[in-house]
Amino acid sequence: MTARRCWAMAWAWAGAFALAVAAPAARADLAAEELQLAQISRRAFDAPEAMLAELSQRWPADFAGQTQRESAWLMARGRVLLQAGQIEAVEAVAAQLMARDDGVDRSWLLRALVQERAGKSAGGLASRAFTGLDRQCPTGDEARAVAARQCDFRSAWEALRLLQRDQYAQGAFVDAEASARRALALATAGDDRHLVALSHGMLAVSLQALDRMDAARAELQLGSQAAAGDLVAAARVRNFEGAIERRARAMAASRAAGEAALALAEQADAPHLAAQLRSNLVNVYLHLGQLAEALAVGRKALPVLQRFGDRVYERSLHHNLAVTHIKLRQFDAARQALAKASEMGGDPADLVHRARELRELADTWADAGQYREALAALHDERELNARANERNRAAALEELGRKYDSAAKQRDLELLARDGQLKDQQLANRQLAQQVAVAVGVLLLLSVVLIVVTLLRMRRAQARLTANQSLLRAQSERDPLTDLSNRRHFLAVMDQRAREAAGGVFRGALMMIDIDHFKNINDWHGHAAGDAVIVEVARRIRAAVRDSDLVVRWGGEEFLVYSPSLAADDLALMADRVLRSIGSQPVATAEGPLRVTASIGFASFPLGSEGGPQLDLHWEQAVNWADMVLYKAKAEGRNRGVGISAVDAPNADRLAVILQDFDAACLAGQVSLRQLAGPA
Repeated sequence: MTARRCWAMAWAWAGAFALAVAAPAARADLAAEELQLAQISRRAFDAPEAMLAELSQRWPADFAGQTQRESAWLMARGRVLLQAGQIEAVEAVAAQLMARDDGVDRSWLLRALVQERAGKSAGGLASRAFTGLDRQCPTGDEARAVAARQCDFRSAWEALRLLQRDQYAQGAFVDAEASARRALALATAGDDRHLVALSHGMLAVSLQALDRMDAARAELQLGSQAAAGDLVAAARVRNFEGAIERRARAMAASRAAGEAALALAEQADAPHLAAQLRSNLVNVYLHLGQLAEALAVGRKALPVLQRFGDRVYERSLHHNLAVTHIKLRQFDAARQALAKASEMGGDPADLVHRARELRELADTWADAGQYREALAALHDERELNARANERNRAAALEELGRKYDSAAKQRDLELLARDGQLKDQQLANRQLAQQVAVAVGVLLLLSVVLIVVTLLRMRRAQARLTANQSLLRAQSERDPLTDLSNRRHFLAVMDQRAREAAGGVFRGALMMIDIDHFKNINDWHGHAAGDAVIVEVARRIRAAVRDSDLVVRWGGEEFLVYSPSLAADDLALMADRVLRSIGSQPVATAEGPLRVTASIGFASFPLGSEGGPQLDLHWEQAVNWADMVLYKAKAEGRNRGVGISAVDAPNADRLAVILQDFDAACLAGQVSLRQLAGPA
């Protein structure tokens, strides 16, 4: 080997050694820079303009071909611009990232964050972002991928946070738990204690929704340990604690956690976070009956949320302030707050949360004696529940349709294959016809048999498909939890009777039944106990009425009984029987026996008085009258029934006026009511 060649090899080895030594140092520098960008992005939540200026000041003059580094800076800029409310600039950054091979997934994530800020569902975009990010962060090997700078664990964590939030909102608590655990694994692999603390909080919320309270509190303790020295993270963990205790109905503990979180946020000089925490405390003070405190803390939070453009929390705060004003009997202020909440809209896909808000409003208006607003909120809630049920039913039908379509296509393929075989055989028969005439006859006979068998199988398959479609149609008109008729079936019955009746007028008796304080059962004992109560109450109602009566699960904890022909005295007897059947014995649940009572409103149609005209109504108007006396029963203390004995009205127009101011009509003697006391 020549000397020159020896020197060349030595230089090559030295260069390789230098690169091997320099690579970890370069990765460490990049990790430190990404941590700084993450801290700027987090601080932008409370100081967006200052962080935007700091980021601009630090911006590198030249990335020198370092595409991964440049994408990280662009993503940080997009996050800070988003907190500053510069949405068009954020969209421009997202477009820049989309044009880069290593920025596509971050672009989807940035757009998901824009959706979240607007108060819309971000789950779809977040899922799209995480699908790409997850490829670089293999499960079980996250630490190696993070160390090698292959895994953008912070972006993947953010996508999982949005996914977990969407899954929780849709009630998919098992999926939400899985997303939170994956987020915790990524944060741990990246050694980011801030994200580790938040991941424990997310996991705690998911576990509490699955009724695993001890495990949830253990996660909160781990989150507090991870947040040591980080005031903002500690405040967020205490906020998670407050939410969990609030849902467990431990309101004193929830208030203590919320106030501790607020103190930490103020100590950290985090005004935006402090405003969000005050908004959460409004709900806690409401449940504790501290209405003045709720109003004061809400008014302090509102201008800060407006300054930061936080539409999600601002809308929720307007709703809670409206409830507070109603309880304080400040009705004009309540209507103004509700109008502002309505102007801000909300996520149109989050039907369940909006329906719960409307139910809370309906009950609060009714407790305040404002029946017109209560009835309007109740009707809106029922409409949302119907839309949610229709969406779920459509999804189920679509899934079944795909299965049936797949089966039909498979049968068509089998028939085509058999037809092809038959044609091949016929061709072979023609070629051999002269030599094997007998064989041709035999084969033709076999072909006929095959066709007959195929036709028989097709008829059987079609019969099965028709039967399955009939079964599906029947199931779509049954409530899956109680096996009672659902709203769809009732509407079908009413349409049929309207076609049969002269002028479409309604004849018969209606009984509207509402389980008293059902929200407390769900909140204090869990949804499993709530389902057990609904099933048992449905059974007791069905047993207390006649076989010919139609019992409908009207929505949530409400039931409707329709009797086509029942005298007023017999209706009152049946209502009393239902009232006592529900409230006489506790309902057995996994949480132990629960005392359950109900409120009932009932009426027989057409309405009128003895010796006066009988006034015809459409069935929807009849339901409104049953609703009104139901709210009368609830307003007078619940665990009772209220029925209409007579209505003194000369015509349908006067009847509508009476319904608009029902209490005044009762006091004036225009409406005679029948009162039934529930079991003690």
